[in-house]
Amino acid sequence: MSKIKAVIFDMDGVLIEAKDWHYEALNKALKIFGMEISRYEHLTTFDGLPTKDKLKMLTITKGLPQGLHSFLNELKQLYTMELVHTLCKPTFCHEYALSKLKSEGYKMAVCSNSIKNTIEVMMQKAALDGYLDFYISNQDVTKGKPDPEMYNKAIARFGLSPKECLIVEDNENGIKAARASGANVMIVSEVSEVNYDNIKAHIDLYKKEDK
Repeated sequence: MSKIKAVIFDMDGVLIEAKDWHYEALNKALKIFGMEISRYEHLTTFDGLPTKDKLKMLTITKGLPQGLHSFLNELKQLYTMELVHTLCKPTFCHEYALSKLKSEGYKMAVCSNSIKNTIEVMMQKAALDGYLDFYISNQDVTKGKPDPEMYNKAIARFGLSPKECLIVEDNENGIKAARASGANVMIVSEVSEVNYDNIKAHIDLYKKEDK
């Protein structure tokens, strides 16, 4: 029996190819006020952060009025959901991976810097919700990634030790959070890499390292 008993997934860029959706939705909201984030800024600075943290950074770096944060956050979420309902669809490799892992007794969860409603809708649209034990969103923690709070919370909710968990992450902020939790980490660069064979290979790899 493998030492790893649970797999915890980030969502955007791991289970859902949604990085550009968040980028496009936030820029659509910001452009109303004559502001936008470049793709370079998105990839190097903002990728994987909660929208509220992105807005705080824009206030510091570009003078975005703080009084607009609440309105822009709500508008960004609306634009994101428009894209989700249009573009989010089931992917065979992810359905197969999660169904196989569940049949083998692994516990599974999603920890994302997105709000809870976005996670729920995306997982339903991707037909993955039935395989997951729970979700943890940025609304469930005091600090989002790169702080490890949501991963610590998920590990504790499973009643497991960090070394009994494998976290699948793709961006710098998420990887920092995953490593800080003390769990085993699988790093991917594309959603296609999140497949059953790759996940099992990492589980087997960490199993061997424990011997």
